[in-house]
Amino acid sequence: VQLQASGGGLVQPGGSLRLSCAASGGIFSIAVMDWYRQAPGNQRELVARITSGGTTNYAESVKGRFTISRDNAKNTLYLQMNSLKPEDTAVYYCHMIPYYWGQGTQVTVSS
Repeated sequence: VQLQASGGGLVQPGGSLRLSCAASGGIFSIAVMDWYRQAPGNQRELVARITSGGTTNYAESVKGRFTISRDNAKNTLYLQMNSLKPEDTAVYYCHMIPYYWGQGTQVTVSS
């Protein structure tokens, strides 16, 4: 399984970004998929999860601002991030349970 994350960048506070994660080599449509993030000096933390059936869960810190979704026809996972805050700055990783990781994409929220 290979996961390729993209879409990170520099954005001002209050702005939006959409991350994408293209999957290949696995059965994406039945996989539980996650977005994690890791800020400097911090542990990697779970941001959002989506099951094969579309059930979603979010960290409290991003509820109401982030939306995880998937397009099984395109084998792609998304994370729509709105109302971004400086504390959202981190490297964001996509993850396919149980142990497949993408390479990470940097998100920086700064004025």
